[in-house]
Amino acid sequence: MKTSIITLALAGSLASALASVAAVPASAADTSKEKCYGVALKGQNDCAAGKHDCAGKSKVNYDKMSFKLVPTGSCVSMKTPKGHGSLTAA
Repeated sequence: MKTSIITLALAGSLASALASVAAVPASAADTSKEKCYGVALKGQNDCAAGKHDCAGKSKVNYDKMSFKLVPTGSCVSMKTPKGHGSLTAA
């Protein structure tokens, strides 16, 4: 009886550990994308740096404080009416 309780406890711990690894957001593990500031249209940003909490909250087009996830290596070549994309928030 005691052995089966220990076995169940170990199985539960292992299942918890595997579930937490699987719960890592795709954007955190995805190296094919990078944050590009200043290219998102109003309400289409992926997240923020200071002005608002997160996705879809940008109030202006091409906000230099909000980013959009884009394919790695393409950010600085993106041209907008307000200039090129940036890898850092302005």
